[in-house]
Amino acid sequence: MDSQLNTRTGARPGAGPAPAGTPRIVGAVWGLLVLNTLGSAGAKTIVPLPRSLIQMVTMGALVAAFALALAVNLRLRIRPSAYLLLLTLLLVSSVISSANLESGFGALFRCFRLALFIGTLWLLSRWWDGSLTFVRHHIRAYFAVLGSVAAGLVVSPGAALPDLYGGRLVGALWPLTPPQIGQYAAVIIGLTVLLLLGRRTDRTSAAVVIVPSFVLLALTHTRTATLGLFLGLALAIGSLILTSAAARRFFTWAVLCGAVAAVGFASALQSWFLRGQSKENFSSLTGRAKVWDALLAAPRSTSEQLLGVGLGDKSFGGLPIDNSWLAVYNEQGLVGVTLVAVVIVVLGAVALLRPPSLQRACAIFLIGYCAIASYTEAGLGDASPYLLHLAVAASLLAAPAAPAPPSAPEPPGRSEVT
Repeated sequence: MDSQLNTRTGARPGAGPAPAGTPRIVGAVWGLLVLNTLGSAGAKTIVPLPRSLIQMVTMGALVAAFALALAVNLRLRIRPSAYLLLLTLLLVSSVISSANLESGFGALFRCFRLALFIGTLWLLSRWWDGSLTFVRHHIRAYFAVLGSVAAGLVVSPGAALPDLYGGRLVGALWPLTPPQIGQYAAVIIGLTVLLLLGRRTDRTSAAVVIVPSFVLLALTHTRTATLGLFLGLALAIGSLILTSAAARRFFTWAVLCGAVAAVGFASALQSWFLRGQSKENFSSLTGRAKVWDALLAAPRSTSEQLLGVGLGDKSFGGLPIDNSWLAVYNEQGLVGVTLVAVVIVVLGAVALLRPPSLQRACAIFLIGYCAIASYTEAGLGDASPYLLHLAVAASLLAAPAAPAPPSAPEPPGRSEVT
């Protein structure tokens, strides 16, 4: 079956053949979108990479993704999508707020990038048919990214676990921060677990993805990604409990193992969770709360409250905002916050209205993870991995495409043109 991984070949989750009618180049386009959202700021790498070079690579990847998507969809066939329509409205409001150049010319460049990003997703929407195609692309792309992180850890453990980040895992070959690595690991772990429960892959193939990814997640000490993984999986598996015996068994064993770990390893888990921080620092969410209070207390004009100050680098006063809702409020105003909230509500409502299925469970996991992570991570209002996660969810919730009508037979005596 095109929607089931070939368990005899031992291919890892996400490596299965694409459904009939989906060009292989679509996977390459998705990989380029992932590359674009990796960012240009992060830890120091083994070989120093100029930020201008990294930005050239990431932006070049987006341009290439748009060009390839256009080449494979020259007739501009797209599918109706409430998710992409809302993102397009968010783009329009971002352009309006950025036009006054309060955030500089960089705001208009970010709008251009967001336009290419959304345009590429519109071109790919032709293949959003409710299948697991984009789940496979997602796992494959982020597994490759984590492979580079693991390679950097092997080549130079000191650079991959620097004191600057408190010994947390960073990207030593490409500048990736611990929260980024934790996010990528958590997402592919959750999706692979669901594929395993849905019997779309075998245990060996799943272990190839889950085990190393979980090790990398643990080394990042990323609390948001860990909580997002467990809570997102709880929601997704909960949606399968009534119809899947495998989901019920997994949920039971997960609860038992969690209870044993909580009792037997309470001290170690608490140490990992606190990361050596003081209670004051932990209660302020590693200083995030101070930035949030300052942002909300800053005076704003009516236009800034409604439309924001334009797309920026998700910072306030030189410090990262690290909250999607406040970052959107700062840059895209109350209009942007409303549109992002509608995105989450619409996707969540559609998922809840769908009958129980593996596709629905994967969508619920991705939506739940993004909603949980939005509290301490920015990205829902601009081109980011979070918008890609939600795009995968939208592809899973799309109705299957209607089969094409049979073509009429050629009249006798007329040659077929191929």
